[in-house]
Amino acid sequence: MFSKLLIANRGEIACRVARTARRLGLSTVAVYSDADAQAAHVAACDEAVHIGGPMPRDSYLRGDAILEAARRTGAQAIHPGYGFLSENAGFAAACARAGIVFVGPSPESISAMGSKSAAKALMEKAGVPLTPGYHGDRQEPDYLLNEARRIGFPVLIKAVAGGGGKGMRRVDAAGDFEAALASCQREASASFGDARVLVEKYLTTARHIEVQVFGDDHGNAVYLFERDCSVQRRHQKVLEEAPAPGMTPERRRRMGEAAVAAARAVKYSGAGTVEFIAGPDGAFYFMEMNTRLQVEHPVTEMITGLDLVEWQLRVAAGEPLPLKQEQLAIDGHAIEARIYAEDPANGFLPSIGRLAHLHTPRATDFVRIDTGVRQGDEITPFYDPMIAKLIVHAASRTAAIARMRAALSACEIVGVQTNVEFLGRLMTAPSYVDADLDTALIERESAHLFPPRGPAPRRAWDLAVLAVVRDQHATSARGDAASPWAAPDSWRLVGAACRHWKFREGEITKEVDVTFTGEALLVTIDGESRAVEGAPAGTFSRAGTTHVFLDGEHRIIEWLDPYLPEQQHADTHGGLRAPMPGRILAVHAEPGMAVRRGAPLVVMEAMKMEHTVVAPADGTVERVMCAVGEQVKEGVELLQLQPA
Repeated sequence: MFSKLLIANRGEIACRVARTARRLGLSTVAVYSDADAQAAHVAACDEAVHIGGPMPRDSYLRGDAILEAARRTGAQAIHPGYGFLSENAGFAAACARAGIVFVGPSPESISAMGSKSAAKALMEKAGVPLTPGYHGDRQEPDYLLNEARRIGFPVLIKAVAGGGGKGMRRVDAAGDFEAALASCQREASASFGDARVLVEKYLTTARHIEVQVFGDDHGNAVYLFERDCSVQRRHQKVLEEAPAPGMTPERRRRMGEAAVAAARAVKYSGAGTVEFIAGPDGAFYFMEMNTRLQVEHPVTEMITGLDLVEWQLRVAAGEPLPLKQEQLAIDGHAIEARIYAEDPANGFLPSIGRLAHLHTPRATDFVRIDTGVRQGDEITPFYDPMIAKLIVHAASRTAAIARMRAALSACEIVGVQTNVEFLGRLMTAPSYVDADLDTALIERESAHLFPPRGPAPRRAWDLAVLAVVRDQHATSARGDAASPWAAPDSWRLVGAACRHWKFREGEITKEVDVTFTGEALLVTIDGESRAVEGAPAGTFSRAGTTHVFLDGEHRIIEWLDPYLPEQQHADTHGGLRAPMPGRILAVHAEPGMAVRRGAPLVVMEAMKMEHTVVAPADGTVERVMCAVGEQVKEGVELLQLQPA
């Protein structure tokens, strides 16, 4: 085994690799960009080397800078994590030329599976069933459109070198094909440096099931069972679980053996994942092979009791696989939820900001939190907005769902919008609970997953009052801790102290009478008085705003300080603003243009994804205040629209 490992990645995967390396006694080297100088993965390693600017192309995608960092620090091996250079055959080959171990498959294996088109051709020769589609080299838009017509709509356009939902578009009609193709190619080029695409039949009722495989340099290969990754938004996974619900032993064996056959076809060594689309009739079709560790590998670790990163390191060091197929077994059920800084109610747009408050459930043998951020860290526009992966394990799927619901309820995040509440509703969605899984589950359960926001419950208002009282006592105590007026028991010389306050949540304002009775507060809201006592558990306050985390919901309640003017809502005057910082890719509007509701007006690129700003209503474009190539900040007015 080598003694020093450089981790050519960032965030939670870099922290996760560092944990295993430390347990095995290896020294670790982190690399970091300008944006990550104070990041958690830097602190998690023994050494750290700066490799460039905040954009991935200026840092984490610079193979030359990473190899130089390895040379300078004496690292004998490089673990690429996932994303960035993890499936770059050129980088793997450069490591070999430099005499550095690449913790992953050979350049030849990466090349064979790195192109989705080439991989499908290889699988076709091996007899693995394929989804109907066009996987050839021709890329002319008219030709691809004709192929889509031949296949039959709906179709899926996919980047040949893609992954992680990047460079992927569903197209339901021929009239939408050209715009979707252009958008897909732009995103593919930006993310992977390769604009080529393939076109496949989109199965409207299908499950996404993938098989974890492992090979070594001694001719051994095994499958470590399957994961169901059907719950997706924007072609990106939201929940993963293992084993796949409803999987029969016979079907598991057939899919596992097909995955191993795919790995053997390219003499695969290391961790890999063979992804299948599975129909309701039990048929399954090869989609692609990811020649790296997957984001969702923890659910496999939970049901097998294995450390897949340790297996990667041992195989890379030339050791044979630790176990044979007959020695592998499934224990219980595991679920992983990806916690993102994003707004589910607004098309899952990423959110950026500083994590003013970050609380996650306590880690146990059955609850695991993989994260690469800490309280006070910033979610920037440069990288994937994942905050953490929450993984639970239990004896059954039903028990795992209950454990995940409890774990999500214990998550408290302030500073960015998150999908935590959305994930909690997913855990109670009838289709998910009944294991009626397919890639359209989120759309099918939209009424349950995106309900109207009702008013906060009374308990939330009481907790907000308690939090304000706590903060006022803390402020007083800082002035004179010995003063009886600063005592938290609310003692008064004569009678009880009373306050008349106002609190607001969204558009709802409530008059609140607070009477300090000594041991408790008497809080009167809407004519109903309640005795409220104890610490305001599940709250975080700053600048008069209390974040209340109650029953899986995140409520934001403002205390309207009587000595300060109430905040006024900003008037946008019909302006459409940038939903986040990003670069303008395309402008489809010009002054005087009449547009219909939903018409695409501006296309932005942010956090490695494209986002289209559309017309909220029929109207006429009055002004355009952005240009292609411009880098804009969040909230900047892009154009003005006069409603019809």
